[in-house]
Amino acid sequence: MWEQHLQLFDEIAADAQLERKGKTMPYTSSNGYMFSLLNKDGELGIRLSKEDQKKFIEEFPESGLFKSHGATMRDYVLVPESLLKTNKKIVTFYLKRGHSYVNTLKPK
Repeated sequence: MWEQHLQLFDEIAADAQLERKGKTMPYTSSNGYMFSLLNKDGELGIRLSKEDQKKFIEEFPESGLFKSHGATMRDYVLVPESLLKTNKKIVTFYLKRGHSYVNTLKPK
């Protein structure tokens, strides 16, 4: 499952014209901030603004807050596996929203 989700993550990042980084912990980053991450369980999390988080969780109730290594990641939502596998267009849209969001933050 992890390898399949990594391949989907790579396709989505490419569709969004973003560089996926990391070998053992794949992620995307901009402005000094990570805004997406594939955890060891093959779950994809995207960092979003509070407004986008609320909208995402309302639109996809099987989502929720994203956890990695047992910790809840602040500002991240869990991309449901069903969405990741069936609607890359929506995931790409939210990945771009995450990219835009971190670029509004003070650079690290």
